[in-house]
Amino acid sequence: MTKAESVVSATKTFLNFNKFATDNFAAMLFKDVIGQDNVKHHLAEMVQTNRLSHALLFLGKQGSGALPLALAFAQYVVCEKVNGKAGAAQSGPSLFGFDEPVEIAKPLLFDACGECSACNKAKQMVHPDIHFSYPVISKKGGDKPKSTDFIAEWREFVKQSPYGNAYDWLQFIGAENKQGNITAEECHDIIRQLSLKSFESEYKILLMWLPEYLGKEGNKLLKLIEEPPANTLFVLVAESEEQILQTILSRTQLVKVPLLEDSEVEQALIDRNQTPLDQARLIAGIAQGNYHEALQLLQHSEEDWLSLLREWMNATLKENQVAQVKWVDEVSKLGREKQKQFLRYYNHLLEQCVRLRILGPANLSLSEHEKDFAQRLNKVASVTQQQAILTELDNASYYIERNANGKMLFHALTIKMLHIIRDKVVVSAA
Repeated sequence: MTKAESVVSATKTFLNFNKFATDNFAAMLFKDVIGQDNVKHHLAEMVQTNRLSHALLFLGKQGSGALPLALAFAQYVVCEKVNGKAGAAQSGPSLFGFDEPVEIAKPLLFDACGECSACNKAKQMVHPDIHFSYPVISKKGGDKPKSTDFIAEWREFVKQSPYGNAYDWLQFIGAENKQGNITAEECHDIIRQLSLKSFESEYKILLMWLPEYLGKEGNKLLKLIEEPPANTLFVLVAESEEQILQTILSRTQLVKVPLLEDSEVEQALIDRNQTPLDQARLIAGIAQGNYHEALQLLQHSEEDWLSLLREWMNATLKENQVAQVKWVDEVSKLGREKQKQFLRYYNHLLEQCVRLRILGPANLSLSEHEKDFAQRLNKVASVTQQQAILTELDNASYYIERNANGKMLFHALTIKMLHIIRDKVVVSAA
């Protein structure tokens, strides 16, 4: 069995693994969201001091926890204890600050109670005043899909994989090679839903995950976002600011969700997955603040990426074209997500090569085999050459994400890497 085939056979599907990783906690309270303490405090303060915009954009890269944070925020807004409906009624200014601010008599609550009726419904994603929108696919030709057609799948996906990405979601609903969209029909349904009165909460909330998938259809929502019905809150959760319609972007209040600290990822792996300390620290270093990536790395932790990398380097530097073609053929069978994992692993080792030059082998969180590989790589490639390879690896990951042909991509990457190391040529990314 080849190295690539052994990698494939040794793994489970990401969502099944992620279910194991996340079933032990609820991602609907601020306290259950990994890190992001400053953002949580800021959001709670905006609500408690009545300075909340009617349209918020949670902007955070994959794995930062923007979706769990938005879900926790929606529950916080409808929580009966937070908004004063539990116990004695409390008068005060409107949530969106249309009235003059007044002194709040009750103590500030910086998380939902998790116990009231509204919290229990929000946790199960069945609260009648919290609506969800997300990319969907056509189940059959000619139909006009809406988010509500996939609500059962959505609830299960969020339960299993709150830190999942668009690719995970689309595969979860059987998209295969189909492109997800937030359709015109969906926009009409949003307008209809938000035109109705709220059922239980004082506020109606639309939580839209990945507005990047709106396209020009999003213009249908402009008037609604700009002049919403009373007590309506839009919460958009995005990863890429550049892909959002500028007309929508300009109508929202930005909430930046930074990548997590390595220490936060490390602790989450230990607490939620019982990962050994040394392994959690290594994975956190590679993931670079991306918890989704950390779970992927943990899933593939038994895979022998180093042997696969050694094969590649030997075939490349010895200019063994037969071995190169065989290796490229094997790695092209891994699939997109595993190819990205492999490139990220190589990227991490290159970064450790630089640390090795400065700090020495005793100060690296690497196995002895990895340290040996890093020392060998330092002998054949300078820092400048390693930086050039890093650039090519990042470019390759970008193109893999966009469904580039695996054989063509890795064959081209092999040629570029050979020229960088042998001829000291910094190859153009074009």
